[in-house]
Amino acid sequence: MTLLAIDVGNTRLKWALFDQTSPQARLLAQGAEFLENIDRLGSGAWTQLRQPDAVLGCVVAGDAIKRRVVDQMEAWDVAPQWVVSNEAEAGLKNGYDHPTRLGSDRWVAMIGAYHRMLEQGKPRPIVLVMVGTAVTVEVIDAGGMFLGGLILPGHGIMLRALESGTAGLHVPTGEVRLFPTNTSDALTSGGTYAIAGAVERMVQHCIARCGQVPALYMTGGAGWKMAPSMTRPFELVDNLIFDGLLQIASRRFAARVD
Repeated sequence: MTLLAIDVGNTRLKWALFDQTSPQARLLAQGAEFLENIDRLGSGAWTQLRQPDAVLGCVVAGDAIKRRVVDQMEAWDVAPQWVVSNEAEAGLKNGYDHPTRLGSDRWVAMIGAYHRMLEQGKPRPIVLVMVGTAVTVEVIDAGGMFLGGLILPGHGIMLRALESGTAGLHVPTGEVRLFPTNTSDALTSGGTYAIAGAVERMVQHCIARCGQVPALYMTGGAGWKMAPSMTRPFELVDNLIFDGLLQIASRRFAARVD
């Protein structure tokens, strides 16, 4: 049973075709489109694919974007399923005040991170950082309970906010420096250290709550930008959302596997 996994973020749609609905699935094809180019998929990249047996995705960009994605599948006789955060799924428990209001991308990535931790050995807490248009920093205890997380602006949002809210301040690309001596470097360094500081604070909270140093995972399209500025050991994981979607798919579609 082939699976088309879809991750629709705030800026881009990423997709991956797998040969089975299992965490051990082999990647057959993958791609990405900016949201403004979604309508190209049905006449472009997806025309090169055989019809998948199942489609599973998560969307944070809203219902209008979701409808455009579904429209690109009209040549296929397959009904996509979309992940909605709930009280528990795939071994993870949701400690959000209103579980269904948790962003589905956060929920799916946490499921992927939780199972990655289990595969690596003895259970331990997790701090998961997703660096994209926005940045999220989540804490999961060793038993699979999502304890809570932070949301803060990503690099681009921070810089645009400063540019629009500060007279005469323009935002060219700078470098991360220990002691910035020009405005461009000061802006870039400030945003980077703000994110790194939020991660460090959540690691400290996690240690105080759980009594263990957590596994620290980082994912997201801009994760590599943070790597040199982190103060604790971490693992940079590509496509953690797809890992989570495979975990969910292995349970949702299990009854349909021959």
